[in-house]
Amino acid sequence: MLTELIDKRKNMLTDSEQHKENRNELNALASTYARERNQLNGQTREYVDEAQKHKELRDENNRAVQAIKVERNQLNEKANALFEDIDEYKKEHGAINNSRGIKEVQKRIDKLEMDQQTRVMNTDKERELIDQIKQLRHQIKEQEEEIEQNKEVHTKLQEAREFRRAASELHATVTEKAELAQQHHDLMVECYRNADKSREAADEGHRKFVEAQEAADAEHNQFIACQKELRDYDKVIGGIRKKGKKTRVNKEQKAVKEEAEQVFQQFRAGEKLTTDDILLLQRARLI
Repeated sequence: MLTELIDKRKNMLTDSEQHKENRNELNALASTYARERNQLNGQTREYVDEAQKHKELRDENNRAVQAIKVERNQLNEKANALFEDIDEYKKEHGAINNSRGIKEVQKRIDKLEMDQQTRVMNTDKERELIDQIKQLRHQIKEQEEEIEQNKEVHTKLQEAREFRRAASELHATVTEKAELAQQHHDLMVECYRNADKSREAADEGHRKFVEAQEAADAEHNQFIACQKELRDYDKVIGGIRKKGKKTRVNKEQKAVKEEAEQVFQQFRAGEKLTTDDILLLQRARLI
């Protein structure tokens, strides 16, 4: 029975060491997953912070676009008002012979330029469009040259041209700011997209961390259970060994006592005792 218990304890010790090794490996793996997860979460925060910066710059440029548009429109309104005055003067003095006014011609030019920028057309069509714009600009130039002889009209024309020039410069700024706003918007979207990817990777890393940690906890519980059983085996084996030792001691004492009684009987019968006989009687407490 003792041999069987010792063998079982040996097997239990092997199992305990295996569970301990598995636990340590899984804890190390869980730490690796946790470190990767934390790095990805930090990366996600960086992407979100960067996206927020681009959002602020986008909104800032969009606000600038709206503000500049207001100023540009005000300049165009002032120019249009002066051109209307000039057109009225020409009508009153018969200066344009039923031709369209400068304001109307300018609107036509603006529309054709917009078509040139936004519409897809072949080379011949684009060349035709450019020729129309040139002809219309020539009409404006002729009308302006015709009416510039009048000092009052000349002054208004100069002011209108200056308003139109300033409005054109502001329009260029509007275009620039709008492009910047779009660039920051695209960068913001890209950052949020990258943040989503790193967040998904972090979530996957956390899932693996939890799985590894739970497996490590299970191995630790098995290790603790093995340790408890080992202590139980040690108690039982120790008890058996102690009992066996006590039994041997009792047998030895009984044998010594029997031998000593024989020697004592011999002593009483008058036989001479040796030194070993005396020591034996002392051990048996007979003298």
